[in-house]
Amino acid sequence: MSTEILFETHLVLGYVAWLLCLSAYGLPWLSSMDRVAAHRAIATLHSFRFFGLVFILPGVVSPDLPAGFAVFAAYGDFATGVLAMLALLTVRIRQLFWPFVVAFNLVGTVDLILDYYHAIQVGLPQRAGELGATYAIPIIYVPLLMITHIVALYFLVRPRPTAT
Repeated sequence: MSTEILFETHLVLGYVAWLLCLSAYGLPWLSSMDRVAAHRAIATLHSFRFFGLVFILPGVVSPDLPAGFAVFAAYGDFATGVLAMLALLTVRIRQLFWPFVVAFNLVGTVDLILDYYHAIQVGLPQRAGELGATYAIPIIYVPLLMITHIVALYFLVRPRPTAT
């Protein structure tokens, strides 16, 4: 089986596995919380996005990994992680918390979409071996991140339940 087929299979199955997991456990749990707690849980997950800087760490990825993918992915993840941390730090100051929640979700979603675009442009599926130790990030971690961004954005735009 080619590197491209393996990578694409891993990526699709990463989405399938996380969708099954989140539909069984994550969504019921997040839906049972109040809005702030749900967004706080999602922000906690995304606060670890500083780890994306590993894409530019020499010795972890191949020096041949295209900079057009690696640099943008690294700094997009870093920015999202910092915004998520700022949301967590301001959870008691709602006038700041909500803008940071919106910001980290929008920045994070755009980052992941552009990472997919850049990956296709540089032929990353065919060169997946150049990801080295970071191979697990796009196939395990990124699907979870994208799905939780979609959930968070849905939670932001859905009408609030009214008290009876």
